Amino acid sequence: MHHGRTDAGVHAYGQVANFKTNSNLPIDKFAIAINSRLKKTIVIKKAEEVEEDFHARYACKQKTYEYIIDNSQYGSAIYRNLMYHIPQKLDVESMKEAVKYFVGEHDFKAFKASGTSSKSSVRTIYKAEVIKEDEKIIIRLTGNGFLYNMVRIISGTLVDVGLGKIKPNEILNRIEEKDRTKAGKTLPAHGLYLRSVEYN
Repeated sequence: MHHGRTDAGVHAYGQVANFKTNSNLPIDKFAIAINSRLKKTIVIKKAEEVEEDFHARYACKQKTYEYIIDNSQYGSAIYRNLMYHIPQKLDVESMKEAVKYFVGEHDFKAFKASGTSSKSSVRTIYKAEVIKEDEKIIIRLTGNGFLYNMVRIISGTLVDVGLGKIKPNEILNRIEEKDRTKAGKTLPAHGLYLRSVEYN
């Protein structure tokens, strides 16, 4: 069985997995049948037939991740495991300016967990935005692939911008220096969401 990967504790709306089967069950019944056997933390939304050589991880063209910050003063008891709470007021306008510098093809070596083995740290980000919804701040990144912890480190760096520790126009230097210690901290997994995976 092949599937896309996310870290432990990360939420996924659009995870894709593929497997070979000799089952005679009609394809439109697969989701119901599998859901009846799964624990409640996972729900299969759709099943479809694909080419023999399809691979859920390697065939992926782009992914969209979101990191969600609760920027309210006191946080939320109900959503505490679904958003990362930062009580200090973040400067969202600066974060919006800073996030644009991540767009394009870059060597994101400064934005991956140190000691990870991926051969090349060059990735392309097609779209990067910071969205404010009431007291929620959403960092949304779409790219052709992401390094280990990359979204959580980019988000931590944008939080540093929001706190005034880094100026928006310093982001490009942080990327070009390729130094993990100059980028922000890795934010916790529970604020991260895999939103969608595109194959076309």
